[in-house]
Amino acid sequence: MVLDALPRTPHGSAMPIERFTEAEQARLREAGQVAAATLAWVGSQLCAGMSTADIDALVREDTRRRGGKPSQLGYHGFPAAVCTSVNDVVCHGIPSATLILREGDLVNVDVTTLLDGFHGDTSATFPIGRVAPEVELLLTRARACRDVGIDQVGPDARLGDIGAAIATLAHSYGYSVVREFGGHGIGRTMHADPHVPHVGHRGRGLRLRPGMALTIEPMINVGSAGIALDGDGWTVRTADGSLSAQFEHTILVTETGHEVLTLPPATLAQAPIQAQTNQPLSCG
Repeated sequence: MVLDALPRTPHGSAMPIERFTEAEQARLREAGQVAAATLAWVGSQLCAGMSTADIDALVREDTRRRGGKPSQLGYHGFPAAVCTSVNDVVCHGIPSATLILREGDLVNVDVTTLLDGFHGDTSATFPIGRVAPEVELLLTRARACRDVGIDQVGPDARLGDIGAAIATLAHSYGYSVVREFGGHGIGRTMHADPHVPHVGHRGRGLRLRPGMALTIEPMINVGSAGIALDGDGWTVRTADGSLSAQFEHTILVTETGHEVLTLPPATLAQAPIQAQTNQPLSCG
């Protein structure tokens, strides 16, 4: 989950970035795997005709079934268990019974799970039914932007390396990267230092060390990078109404590189996650 706008109060204090022990890393790994499983299952249920409130219900049900709790529910007053960001919504979309998914829409589902005292955080943007070829391309490229950022993570890398790689790739596609929001540290709290910008300069910023955990979750816009906040105080949209897509993983820095803690189940790991067009709840 983003919830990391720069105007907000900083996460932490002057304390150093937490580095987790092997036992703690195991708990982080389990929380990440549970969050990933929920995201994959919920994504497989999406269809035209369901509401974003239906998505919230699915997330609550599946998280509970797996022994976790939705981290987002009540966080700084957030009223739902998941963020559902449709089309031009960049992040923090609030589920609603009146917002109905239609054929050709995009929806980002952002799942964060608290399990055994640790949080796992992951999101994906799903197409609803058939979408235009340029929209499919946006999804492929937004995922690639996340992955090229992940590729930079390792001991002695710097945060600026992540943002530089993401921005360079996004700009090569003709897209823009949202600057006001970024990834974040994660562990016993859902949001911790450091803030992880998705734009930056190589060789600058915090030096990564083994045992650190963070999220990488760039918001990629078809149009300009400008954003606007809705009157609900949460929903962030592209300023020009263009489409936005986002993919997110929780990453652990290891002695030799990194580990992705929120990989989906093996059946979905190698293929783009697709939404269904004829399944449950209010879909007809």
